[in-house]
Amino acid sequence: MRVVSFAFLCVLLVSCADRSTTTGDVEPTAQQSFQWKLVTTWPKNFPGLGTAPENFAKNVERMSNGRLKIKVFGAGQLVPAFEVFDAVSQGTAQIGHGASYYWKGKVPASVFYTAVPFGLNAQEMNAWLQYGGGLELWRELYAPFNLIPFAGGNTGVQMAGWFNREINSIADLKGLKMRIPGLGGEVFTRAGGTSINLPGGELYTSMQTGVIDATEWVGPYNDLAFGFHQVAKYYYYPGWQEPGPTLELIINKAAYESLPADLQAIVEVAAAAANQDMLNEYTARNNAALIELVEKHGVQVKKLPDDVLAEFKRLSAEVVEELASEDPLSRRIAESMKAFAIQAKAYHGISEEAYYNARRQ
Repeated sequence: MRVVSFAFLCVLLVSCADRSTTTGDVEPTAQQSFQWKLVTTWPKNFPGLGTAPENFAKNVERMSNGRLKIKVFGAGQLVPAFEVFDAVSQGTAQIGHGASYYWKGKVPASVFYTAVPFGLNAQEMNAWLQYGGGLELWRELYAPFNLIPFAGGNTGVQMAGWFNREINSIADLKGLKMRIPGLGGEVFTRAGGTSINLPGGELYTSMQTGVIDATEWVGPYNDLAFGFHQVAKYYYYPGWQEPGPTLELIINKAAYESLPADLQAIVEVAAAAANQDMLNEYTARNNAALIELVEKHGVQVKKLPDDVLAEFKRLSAEVVEELASEDPLSRRIAESMKAFAIQAKAYHGISEEAYYNARRQ
């Protein structure tokens, strides 16, 4: 019995010693850290659009306690603005920030994920992505390119753009050269104009030198920063072409899957925060900038004529239907978005829209 008791005591002591080595006596192995590059289609630190990826990177580093650090490069610093998609797809950078309609030549259906003319607004777009199946279809669309997309910002309803002449009818669009990308550009071309796709950093000079006669960009907050009031006189609304433009964070699939689960979750949450924060910022800043444009710089704010908007709407339906007919996945995306829009508009008719109408009275 004494031998058995002694043996039991030895086992107990060894067990206690083992536990002590796992409860703080020995420092745990350092966790793996990651260094990523983020390329954007925007000028470095440009208000709203350019600061969103910076804020995203800061939040990721802070929440990960420095385990995932992301260096942000503005358009042209590492790759040109319109090469962000390829750079992330090929792994030159692990992550990119931009607008999906810039990749129309590579992925025609990508235009659905920035904006559809007369389509979903920001609130509806976010809801469709998160709860209407939109995000799953988006990821299916980008899967062949090694990319995982996340919503990365929204500016809300934009302005129709800056023009160097008045628009009184559809006839005034004939021969007009306008920077207007995506589906809006298709519609504008069919209406008699010429759509041109240029990155933001080239727009001021292009307007100043006559390369283009008109441009749409975002809204007062950004347009004031670019100084468009110095090269165009007329500022038109509403932004029929981009009612709820979603920006994207695209991540290289292999890079994302190399992260442990907790860092993946941090990236996801930081992207959602950036998406909402941008909409909040534009909602807060746009009107003050508009007042400055009008009162300080004498900008003439004008509404597009009803018959022009009606023609744009008719042509938009044609363009969307033609895109949807190109392949089965494009059809599924278009039908999913359309079905969601029908139900969203039905309820908003007695909620958001009804409230706005009542508030105006």
